Amino acid sequence: MQFADFWYIVALSNQLQPNKVLPRTVLGEWLAIFRGEDGQPVALRDRCLHRNSRLSSGKICNGALQCPYHGWVYDGVGNVIAVPAEGNDFKPSPQRRAKCYATKEQDGYVYVRLADTPSVDFEPFSMPHYGQTGWETVRVINRFANNVTNCAENFIDIPHTAFVHPGVFRTSRQQKLEMTVERWNGSVLVEYRNENSNLGWYSRFLNLQSAEIKHSDRFYMPNITSVEYKMARNRHLFITSQSIPETDNSTLVYTDVTYNYGIWNKLARPFVRWTAQHIIRQDVEILGIQGEAIAKYGTQFYNTPADTIHIFVESIMAAISRGEDPRLLPNQSVKVTFWV
Repeated sequence: MQFADFWYIVALSNQLQPNKVLPRTVLGEWLAIFRGEDGQPVALRDRCLHRNSRLSSGKICNGALQCPYHGWVYDGVGNVIAVPAEGNDFKPSPQRRAKCYATKEQDGYVYVRLADTPSVDFEPFSMPHYGQTGWETVRVINRFANNVTNCAENFIDIPHTAFVHPGVFRTSRQQKLEMTVERWNGSVLVEYRNENSNLGWYSRFLNLQSAEIKHSDRFYMPNITSVEYKMARNRHLFITSQSIPETDNSTLVYTDVTYNYGIWNKLARPFVRWTAQHIIRQDVEILGIQGEAIAKYGTQFYNTPADTIHIFVESIMAAISRGEDPRLLPNQSVKVTFWV
């Protein structure tokens, strides 16, 4: 198994307008993303075969991509279909074909897979309740100066919230919490107990009665986290992030905040967007600081029981790095007590 076997977001569907080409980077590969003549997404290596100009700086002509340097034109599967300098003497050649990657469109996202023959035919992750009646989704996009593993771990890490997001998300109260962390089938599944009212600014709105919260975190290989809070009737929230590996220290994160607040759905939308972006901006800053220290000193971490989640995530990522299938790792379940 390789990281190239999986599907990665390269754009929002509404970003990929006709006659527009988007430059993207996934796993260090430069891509030119556009819609072909049939309206379907196309992903070509962002390199003209002729003189190595970047195709993403070109323009779309009737669903084909024209290089900005000498005008070579590529169709939706990478074939060169016109060379202006050859005029009427131009003849198509199977040798003149740009690298083309598989694409899919789902839940308002455009996905690319780099592997031509993946070890397993995975499907893109289905975003929870996207487009369903009674649910609203707010989408935000942020770039982190860190790798996918550290981003994913941050998104499902409770202890940092009291210090990176004090008051906004949580406040340090030394409240005793319990969690069960399970590594299963290439995923990390976490269930929390004893949470009630430490939810920051919106505690009264989200959980007026301070009832115990149903809170679970999920990591799905190789780059997806999904956090679920269920607090009361019509107080149900998912925060789902797909972390896209651009390079070793640059990760573009697409985050969906999908919620059901009943009659408050529309009114809550601007508050949800502002709060989500405010919290993520704080995470961008702290992960940038961590990334700088890792670049200088490496990744020797001193783990506590609360970091069991991270240990399991790292074991899955390490297996893929070795070319192994993380689903073959032994299933393991650990109960942990920690304080926030």
